[in-house]
Amino acid sequence: MKEQNFKNHTQMVPGFHYVTLPLLLVIFIGSLVNLFKCKDDDCLMASIFCLISFALVLLAWYARAFALRAQDRAIRAEENFRHFLLTGKPLPTGLRVSQIIALRFAADEEFPSLVQKALSDNLSNKQIKESISNWRGDYYRV
Repeated sequence: MKEQNFKNHTQMVPGFHYVTLPLLLVIFIGSLVNLFKCKDDDCLMASIFCLISFALVLLAWYARAFALRAQDRAIRAEENFRHFLLTGKPLPTGLRVSQIIALRFAADEEFPSLVQKALSDNLSNKQIKESISNWRGDYYRV
C-alpha cells in the first residue's frame, strides 16, 4: 500500500462516492421531475417514488455518517490510550474530536508536543496535519 502523507491521506471509495451517491441523486432528481409533471391520476405513485428515493438518499447519508462517528469514537479511545502510554496522563479535555482525529497521523516522537501545541494554539485539523513532520499512516479508516 502506498505510504500516506498530508496530500494523499484522504480515501475515496469509488463504488460509493462515484457510483452509488450520484445514482441516488439522479434518481431523486428524476423522481422530483416526475412528481411535478404528473397528471392527477398518477400523482400518488409519483409521490411514493419521490419519498422512496428521498429515503434512499437519507439512508446512504446516515450509513456513512454513522460509520464515521463509530470510527471517530474508536480513534478518540486509541489516541487517548496512546497519549497515556507516552505521557502517563490522558489526553487533555480541551481537545476537540476533530483535533484528536488529526493527531492520529503524528508519530509517537512528536505526538505529545503536538497535542500541547494543538491545545494552546487551538489548531484546526488541517493545521495539525500540516505541522506533522513524521507522518504515521491510517490505512483502516474508510
